[in-house]
Amino acid sequence: LTATGCVPVDCTSSAVVPAGSASLGTGSFQLLLWHRPWMTISLWTQGWMWLPDSPFSAGLWSLSYEQELTTPLHITASRGYTDCLQLLLLRGAAVNFAPGGKTALHEACVAASADCVRLLLSFGADPEAVSEDGYKPLHLCKSPDSIKCVQQLLKHGAHVNSRTEEEEDTALHVAARHGLADHVQLLLQHGAELEARNEEGQTPLNAACAQPHSPQDTERYYKVCQLLVESGASVNAADRDHQHPLHLACKNASAQIAELLLARGANVNIMNYSGNTALHNILQTAAYKLEHHPELVVRTLLNYGAIRIWPGSLLKVLRYCNACPRAIEALMNCYDHVRVSEEWVSAVPAEVVQKYPRFYQSLFSLQQRPRSLQHLARCALRAFLEGRLLPVLSQLHLPSALHRFLLLSFEDILY
Repeated sequence: LTATGCVPVDCTSSAVVPAGSASLGTGSFQLLLWHRPWMTISLWTQGWMWLPDSPFSAGLWSLSYEQELTTPLHITASRGYTDCLQLLLLRGAAVNFAPGGKTALHEACVAASADCVRLLLSFGADPEAVSEDGYKPLHLCKSPDSIKCVQQLLKHGAHVNSRTEEEEDTALHVAARHGLADHVQLLLQHGAELEARNEEGQTPLNAACAQPHSPQDTERYYKVCQLLVESGASVNAADRDHQHPLHLACKNASAQIAELLLARGANVNIMNYSGNTALHNILQTAAYKLEHHPELVVRTLLNYGAIRIWPGSLLKVLRYCNACPRAIEALMNCYDHVRVSEEWVSAVPAEVVQKYPRFYQSLFSLQQRPRSLQHLARCALRAFLEGRLLPVLSQLHLPSALHRFLLLSFEDILY
């Protein structure tokens, strides 16, 4: 017996396997837990480890083995085996034992097993237990299915504003970062602090805006930001790098979120620590976020009064953003005149020109011709209404086509 009264078992049989390996059958497992529900099991996992100090100058990858301590209680909780879990608890398994640095409640929250969470809490599991990584169970509810786990934890006394030890994240930071609107709403109803700042100086709104996500997840993150903003979160809260939510949203080419922030008063021209505005951020990332339609962000920023790019820098922008011609179109339509030269022609790869021939032929033709009177009139009106374009247009009952034209509707051609 060890000092804790547990029997370490080096188990390599099929009855106990690491999570993610072969499935664990409840029938065979009951034989193990019936006689020794308190035992500690030693699991060995293998993986590749980088050895920079190897005799080889470039370093060496080596196959390594790591030991992980667990118990039948942890295994059943992580797999959602409620019947087995209840049997273990009735036979005296220590509910808050954490041989591998996490309690069974941590494991159940990671697995989003609400029934296991409910059962563990009813047997006295500590909702405020801290893992060796500095996380409480509430911080591990990171999937949409874990909403009932959050409900149970809060019901049994989990502190809604408790923080992780290293990152200093609250549960609201975690939920916002993972785009969990239901979690955010629940946490806010229980008094979650809107302006809590983590180790990087981020508020939950900053965390949501900073998180890269796929286009299909855009709506989830928009709902999270909408909930936070409507609850009073500051749209101009800066982190340690002076990154505001708008800077972060533009880095991720999130047009919906950018418009939400701007409509709520976000400063469109505020600079971060590097001297970049939101417009700089979207132009720097446009080529890598084409599936997010970065041109929508560019247009939104310009319509909300973003300071235009210095004309001499447009050639550089063309080199980096030529795969997104609509972003170039929006920028070009903010100037009454831009000097286009042969350098512009050579800045766009031939395959890009072939993909968007109509637009690039119209762009390159500006070497020999001026912009149209229609475009010049638009520029003059936008310049006259600079800083108040959207409020004024909303009060003018213009034909929809003219309204769209003044707000830089995309036509895939310059004239």
